[in-house]
Amino acid sequence: PFEGVAWTPRPPQGPPQGCFACITKPPALHQASPVLSPSSAVYLMESKSCKGDSLRPAVPCKHSVEKKTMTNPTTVIEIYPDTTEVNDYYLWSIFNFVYLNFCCLGFIALAYSLKVRDKKLLNDLNGAVEDAKTARLFNITSSALATFCIILIFIFLRYPLTDY
Repeated sequence: PFEGVAWTPRPPQGPPQGCFACITKPPALHQASPVLSPSSAVYLMESKSCKGDSLRPAVPCKHSVEKKTMTNPTTVIEIYPDTTEVNDYYLWSIFNFVYLNFCCLGFIALAYSLKVRDKKLLNDLNGAVEDAKTARLFNITSSALATFCIILIFIFLRYPLTDY
């Protein structure tokens, strides 16, 4: 099927023109006309008098034309839920764990605070909000009960039971 076709690659002359998609495609082989001998076909293809090949018309890069006509490119932005607004009560939990750990409620609050941080990293907004509510509840309970116990201790130190 390729009788009479002669193709010899010529060395590249300067930077290739066009986009990457057009440059990487191999050139189409056309069958030489029966009037031309193979040697004359090679001569016509390697002629440097014109920009394109003599057997193949020079076609402008269709991709560069598309790039020139595109005036409004579209940008896709992925939006994740904003997990920075979910408070994890981490410092409050550490304070309750170290100083006001009434019946291990400070430790439980700290555990839930750490769960909130993990769920924020996984972009699980609903789970982070639920665990934040639980951590806040345990922090409030631990703080209130520990404060109540400290007040009772001060009252009993001021007014010992032996006076009654």
